[in-house]
Amino acid sequence: MATDAFIGLGSNLAEPSVQLAQALVGLAALPDTELVAQSPFYSSRPVGPQDQPDFINGAVWLRTTLSPLTLLDHLQGIEQAHGRERGRHWGPRTLDLDLLIYGNETLSGPRLNVPHPELPNRDFVLQPLLDLNPALTLPDGRNIADLRRGCPDNQLRKLHPVAQTPLPGE
Repeated sequence: MATDAFIGLGSNLAEPSVQLAQALVGLAALPDTELVAQSPFYSSRPVGPQDQPDFINGAVWLRTTLSPLTLLDHLQGIEQAHGRERGRHWGPRTLDLDLLIYGNETLSGPRLNVPHPELPNRDFVLQPLLDLNPALTLPDGRNIADLRRGCPDNQLRKLHPVAQTPLPGE
């Protein structure tokens, strides 16, 4: 049986919009997985150290029969193919793929915590999730729309789908 999984995408190095577009190709090619939908991309200030470029973020909705850890392995493989280096915590990166939600499961382990523990504090994660499914809830019943309303502002700006530049007034 397939499970709906939501993946967060982020990049702030090496042409971030190109990194995310290429990551979408990799996600669409995952075994035993269907890419259901992708959100628009957003620009936002970095979380943590501010001595780095703004991030481009988005999310995808996958339907998969892969287990959460197998899916995580594939996500990390895509990151590695993009030259991801795990240096400074919350530092710059070519590509970051986070398993945000995996069906109605709550997982806590050394490699993976789902739902992503920082999800309620990240407008650049919550807004793309709302774009994918406005009725989405976490396994504990919290509504993503309610979390978004109470989330700190990270200067989120929706990007134009073709040129990936901010839309007027945003």
